[in-house]
Amino acid sequence: MKIIDLTHYIHDGMPVYPGTKDPEFITTNTYDTDSFRETRLSMSSHTGTHIDAPAHIYKNAPTLDSFEVDQFLGKALVIDCRKLRTGEEIPLELIKSYGESAKEAEFLLFNTGWDKKWGTDEYFSPFPVLSDDAIDFIANGNYKGIGFDVVSIDQVKTGLKKHQALFSKASIINIESLKDLDLCGNKLFTLVCLPLNIKNADGSPARAIAIIE
Repeated sequence: MKIIDLTHYIHDGMPVYPGTKDPEFITTNTYDTDSFRETRLSMSSHTGTHIDAPAHIYKNAPTLDSFEVDQFLGKALVIDCRKLRTGEEIPLELIKSYGESAKEAEFLLFNTGWDKKWGTDEYFSPFPVLSDDAIDFIANGNYKGIGFDVVSIDQVKTGLKKHQALFSKASIINIESLKDLDLCGNKLFTLVCLPLNIKNADGSPARAIAIIE
């Protein structure tokens, strides 16, 4: 069995969506004064590798804590999008080219290669995004969620039309800012992506791992 960590570290100076406040790590207790160390964390619910709930976009839509815990694990398949040009849409035909595996998967994860740009300005440059018919296909399928190695399913600061289209049609989760999807191969594997158990959560940082038998 092989386990691959698909999660970026949360740290000072990390990339955050433009306009989002940087995470803060404030030491509240120290070894010298208290005999232990403790840190107060302050960050957006959509920091780093994280999960969007439908409630991220729509009032009264499902929050992360409203899902059963098995929503966050299942059979996953990586769709290799690295041959697409900058800003090009991910076509439905590419998903369908994976045949029965794409139908059997509970999660479709899209490898654009953008995780290799993490920490650079290029990370926010135009990346491949789902086409409208690909979103319709996913929304009408039996998927628990989708995931990407980019910062958003919409291009940065171009509006939230892709988010709106997905969450208006499906109660699934959307994982953003994954990494190392290229290490997962082209066959089905087990994805575990658990959010913090926050009440009424519109989103949450998450730890995502691939388990490959």
